[in-house]
Amino acid sequence: MTETNPFPLDFPAVDLAIDPEGMILAAYRNEAMGIDEARTIYLDWAFRLGPRVSTSTAIRRLLALYAPQVGPGHPMTHVLREGLKRTQQAVPRAWEG
Repeated sequence: MTETNPFPLDFPAVDLAIDPEGMILAAYRNEAMGIDEARTIYLDWAFRLGPRVSTSTAIRRLLALYAPQVGPGHPMTHVLREGLKRTQQAVPRAWEG
């Protein structure tokens, strides 16, 4: 059985500044991925993202790089959009000191 690559040869390479381990790119290559698996990968990616990288900027860049290649129906696209919405919401401060 031959594995088909949905990405053209000129598909952007992984951007190590925002996807240091290529987890998001690998997720987009997985056509059989479900929403739960995409959420797990997203959380793992978010925990590994460097402290100097803006999460919302990184998500926007990932969506711009990968989502057009697979379309809006891919679970990773859905999860990244959810994550972007959450990064734009005000976060209540639990402690001020």
